[in-house]
Amino acid sequence: MHKAGHTRNKQQGFTLLEVLIALLILSIGLLGLAALQTIGLRSNEMASMRTSSTMLAYDVTDRMRANPQGITDGDYVIDSSPITGTPTDCTSTDCTTTQLATYDLSQWKNAVAALPGGLADITQDAGPPLTHTITVRWDENRTGAAGLNCPPLDSDDLRCFRLIFSE
Repeated sequence: MHKAGHTRNKQQGFTLLEVLIALLILSIGLLGLAALQTIGLRSNEMASMRTSSTMLAYDVTDRMRANPQGITDGDYVIDSSPITGTPTDCTSTDCTTTQLATYDLSQWKNAVAALPGGLADITQDAGPPLTHTITVRWDENRTGAAGLNCPPLDSDDLRCFRLIFSE
């Protein structure tokens, strides 16, 4: 028999406090996932730039191997300043070895410029053997860095990839 006024109410559902705590925990987890996604995207972009710089360095070595007289004449030595003027298009015209080197370097510099802050240079050591140092630089963090130390000494220096090529 039930006594009047002493009925027990069973608790049903969630209280507002429990819902708020669950939402707080969920939002912290989602923020952590968003941060992880951002870090992953940034790392992927950095790896892509490093891969591109490596491919560009090997691209110019292949171009140099195809023009051995241009290597011997020192036509593949270039500083990091942009190439001015329009070189002869050696894909549709017969070119001298110097014209071919100028065309190769123009094509190569244009490809390097696709990297953020992309710069490149090629130096030559007398040898023997004749050795070229190919350096590709880029602003990996997109901070406006302009320093040319390779390897970078601080955050003001561009990231770099250096390849030494000998005949």
